[in-house]
Amino acid sequence: MTDRLTIATWNINSVRLRMPIIEKFLEEEQPDVLCLQETKCPDANFPFAPLRKAGYEHIEINGQKGYHGVATISRLPLTNLEKREFCEMGDSRHIAVDVPFNGGAVRVHNFYVPAGGDEPDRDINPKFGHKLDFFAEMKAWLQGAETAKPAVLVGDLNVAPYEHDVWSHKKLLKVVSHTPLEVDLFENVRKTGGWIDAMRQFTPMEEKLYTWWSYRAKDWSAADKGRRLDHVWVSEALGTNVRGTRIVREARGWEKPSDHAPVIAEFSV
Repeated sequence: MTDRLTIATWNINSVRLRMPIIEKFLEEEQPDVLCLQETKCPDANFPFAPLRKAGYEHIEINGQKGYHGVATISRLPLTNLEKREFCEMGDSRHIAVDVPFNGGAVRVHNFYVPAGGDEPDRDINPKFGHKLDFFAEMKAWLQGAETAKPAVLVGDLNVAPYEHDVWSHKKLLKVVSHTPLEVDLFENVRKTGGWIDAMRQFTPMEEKLYTWWSYRAKDWSAADKGRRLDHVWVSEALGTNVRGTRIVREARGWEKPSDHAPVIAEFSV
């Protein structure tokens, strides 16, 4: 049956280093599809065996040594693989596949958007310029025919767009990930493509919503200085099928954790 579907997204910050908590997550949550970002692993060294042992036979990867990297693992067949390069940088930051759902398929885009460095000024910080250009390319592509079909876009998009997506709107206005320039570009990509912010569809705007907490805090949970950098967008053609989203916050406190928590989206007919 393909009338129900769960898709999880997680910036794992090294797939080989975090394999124990990936296995724990798969055992406890059992998503149909898990989209990983920042795998930091060349394709030749990707740890297929423990994932297949956990029941995830279908795996597509786009990796590189030491940096970036995305992987989509699934209990369901994956077809129509696409790996798109952005900004002619050679970075492994995107993978797309079709997943069976509702007698047809859902296009699942898995993205790892550049973080953008420290200074929100492209003239002195090329990394910030790269991030802005990356969003411009996303906007040009992810509209029209690409978004007219049932589609999901998940991943670490490295922007916390709204006031309560960060622990302090005022203090972070000049901090990369929450600057007005990034937020405007981010929202432009989303709205131009007709994408729905599934997480905010189920969580009021005045409610805090975080998916990332810095390693720098001695007690990340008590300090709770988080940001929502990880997102789930759905095309309008799939909008009526979203049943909810959930941040698995406790995973941030597991042994040797990523600084991101997983997000799970549920769909049904």
